[in-house]
Amino acid sequence: MNETRHDWTKEEILAIYDKPLMELLYDAATIHRKHHDPNTVQVSTLLSIKTGGCPEDCGYCPQAARYQTNIEGNDLMSVSQVKAQALRAKASGSSRVCMGAAWRNVKDGPEFDQVLEMVRTINKLDMEVCCTLGMLTENQAKRLAEAGLYAYNHNLDTSEDYYKDVISTRAFEDRLQTIDNVRKSNVTVCSGGIIGMGERLGDRAGMLVALASLNPQPESVPINALVAVEGTPMADMEPISIWEMVRMVATTRIVMPETQVRLSAGRTEMSREGQAMCFFAGANSIFAGDKLLTTPNPDVNEDMAMFKQLGLNPQKPFIKVSQPKTVEAGDSQLQPLGEKPKWTRPGHIIERNEAVKDRAKVTE
Repeated sequence: MNETRHDWTKEEILAIYDKPLMELLYDAATIHRKHHDPNTVQVSTLLSIKTGGCPEDCGYCPQAARYQTNIEGNDLMSVSQVKAQALRAKASGSSRVCMGAAWRNVKDGPEFDQVLEMVRTINKLDMEVCCTLGMLTENQAKRLAEAGLYAYNHNLDTSEDYYKDVISTRAFEDRLQTIDNVRKSNVTVCSGGIIGMGERLGDRAGMLVALASLNPQPESVPINALVAVEGTPMADMEPISIWEMVRMVATTRIVMPETQVRLSAGRTEMSREGQAMCFFAGANSIFAGDKLLTTPNPDVNEDMAMFKQLGLNPQKPFIKVSQPKTVEAGDSQLQPLGEKPKWTRPGHIIERNEAVKDRAKVTE
């Protein structure tokens, strides 16, 4: 169960999800500690660089132009605005900035060129850069990689079976194709989904089957709880319980042991105790800031107070996520000397990884 597998079945995953909670938590925490530092959590900042007016019909999304959600739209932000936001995020403890634009797909032209410059600018701040811009081609993915993009987010959202009940303007296969295009560029993949959209447990398992079947598996898997927004088709959905989130995080950790599991939307409804259980179950990333694109999120000061209370440390940028136990206490998130970085790309990213290795205090 500790080895990375790509042949999970829905039945196997459901059996894990349905385990007695204490047994499930023990199994997940054991795997988490084998592959990750349990006291380190990455803090990321999600920035909406272009808000509203999306032509898609995702049933959960307040940015769809066809829904009346009172979301204040904005055109693409300037590079200087994005840099200012990134500096603020870095000062508050974030090591990663994820830029989201409400586009169905990336279009070549001045706006995409502007996004590429944003990526270059944030890279110079010694921060990881992630983008979520909709569908993109292989050539566009390579251009993002050349600009220094570290990760691309493109969620599957749910299982292939339930997908058509959530979205009709884009096929499930389109999402897999974008992920494949990203892989060809050597940018890392961030892909997960949302629970609480009316799906069955089998759909949650089906989503994990699809993600785990990817080879390699995504480096990051966000697990979101639906934030029901008035005006969307899912406005009246009942919130999921914290136990459902804990079980989903734990199951994801077991099925994808080396992946960074990102505790994403819905944290405003979770107590510190609930979030602590998610960290114990294998979550090792959160999004900080008062908004996740357009939906509420805990204040960064609250998160830092929670980290202090739980004894958690923010993860540094440009590190190997799955950690061997060969470094001294206190520096367990640095890349061990003599080992190639797990994520490498040409140019300055490799240089940064090498610089991180040079700073590591490795047991001789």
